[in-house]
Amino acid sequence: MEQTHCHIVVLISGAGTNLQALIDASQSSGYKISAVISNRPEVFGLQRAKQDNIHTLTIDHKSFASRDKFDQALGNAIEEINPDLIVLAGFMRILGVDFVNRFEGRILNIHPSLLPNYPGTNTHQRAIDAGDKEHGVSVHFVTADLDGGPVIAQESVPILKDDTAEALAARVLEKEHIVYPKVVSWFASGRLHMKAGKVILDHEELPDTGVNVHFQ
Repeated sequence: MEQTHCHIVVLISGAGTNLQALIDASQSSGYKISAVISNRPEVFGLQRAKQDNIHTLTIDHKSFASRDKFDQALGNAIEEINPDLIVLAGFMRILGVDFVNRFEGRILNIHPSLLPNYPGTNTHQRAIDAGDKEHGVSVHFVTADLDGGPVIAQESVPILKDDTAEALAARVLEKEHIVYPKVVSWFASGRLHMKAGKVILDHEELPDTGVNVHFQ
């Protein structure tokens, strides 16, 4: 019997290293990447997808008069593909309330910090400047709050003496490549969903900081 896959669409804006991790894990993780959509033309992430014979689409946000019109076009394109899950992988656009509500409970994002610490950008330097002992990565469901949706999983890395933002970012990125495919596989297998703003994994509500993937 042919295996039933969870179909996902991955949204990117750049080189697509997390996309590559998702591609590499897809054969054994119960999901199929149906399409990769970029808001920027000619980024390397699109080449990664093409090399794996994945359908690609560019919807350039600069071609639209407003954020809402871009969101509407993006949403329409996604609905035509009809995925089970939308995965943001280095997608550098803030999605509006109407878009998020349109796909509620079906959008994941990965963020390079231990949320709720350091939403937004420049997270690595901010953690170093604050004197934190550890930093890390969070995967969360997307809501209308910027980087504020309920956290599914986190992984931490120590901040070393004399660390630079670049060195810390590289270690966090290694964690991202492990954590994201794992969380997507949980959704694909039906173990993970969002209910009333809370994360449910294996029928249990998760704490606000989610879980460590190594124990699941």
